[in-house]
Amino acid sequence: MSAIQPVVVAVDGSEAASSAVVWAARTAAVLGRPLHIATVVHIPAFYYSEPYLAESFKDELRRTARARLDSAKILAHQSVDGDLEVVTEQLDGSVSDSLIELSKRAYMVAVGPRGHGEFTGLVVGSVTVSIVSHGESPVAVVRGRTLDGQPPTQGPVVVGVDGSENSIEAIEHAFEQASARGATLIAVNVWSDVSVQPSLGATPDDPLWSSIQTGEEVVLAEQLAGFTERYPDVAVERVVARDRPVRVLSEYAETAQLVVVGSRGRGGFTGMLLGSTSRALLHTADCPVLIVRHSKN
Repeated sequence: MSAIQPVVVAVDGSEAASSAVVWAARTAAVLGRPLHIATVVHIPAFYYSEPYLAESFKDELRRTARARLDSAKILAHQSVDGDLEVVTEQLDGSVSDSLIELSKRAYMVAVGPRGHGEFTGLVVGSVTVSIVSHGESPVAVVRGRTLDGQPPTQGPVVVGVDGSENSIEAIEHAFEQASARGATLIAVNVWSDVSVQPSLGATPDDPLWSSIQTGEEVVLAEQLAGFTERYPDVAVERVVARDRPVRVLSEYAETAQLVVVGSRGRGGFTGMLLGSTSRALLHTADCPVLIVRHSKN
């Protein structure tokens, strides 16, 4: 297999996982990276009380997993034009732990919002939340609208910008994604965490409101500086607004092909693994969401 870090996608036989395979295959192809398709065989502990039953049960699960991988590999090749290097891997153990381990060697990990074994009413499953919170690579949650069961390929890439270090890494990934996809990049800075209340006289015409707006425009320009030179092919639209970040980003997600955010921003507590905005987008965004964690020094 290539030494280039792969795009990893997790499959479990669910419809959501199939959409993730299509998205991951296309992403790997446009980035020139290999695709690594993984599935995890998890044996419930109570099956080990009867050795024969446990072995028989494991064999059946592994056969099913092998067939699942073969089908996913076919789907991946059907989803792209041209060659795509695809490797499949069957793992035993905890699904969350296995995917977190794979993330240590991945360029990114793609998952569906929830898979088999999750309660029907769940919008985002426990495995997805775990890998988003603890994975060491960026994690793409392939959710939202589809066309004939396939994720969107048209529309801009949208990135949330807030002045934090985590935001810089999200911007870098967003530019790379926009460049590879030939998409416009919309950089959105929403400053609702600054407390300026209209009831106290702060309106768009108020000097205080205006000064904050100007300051946030400077923050956006500073964080984009350098990337526009590195990616001259990417057309950039800048948006600065006072509102709730989740509402604004969710609105843009309705026509975007990808939303990119940091795992937590300047308003998050230091110990938080996943901020309120990124967590909320997992439930509300109408397109895939790429969550980028701040690299460890």
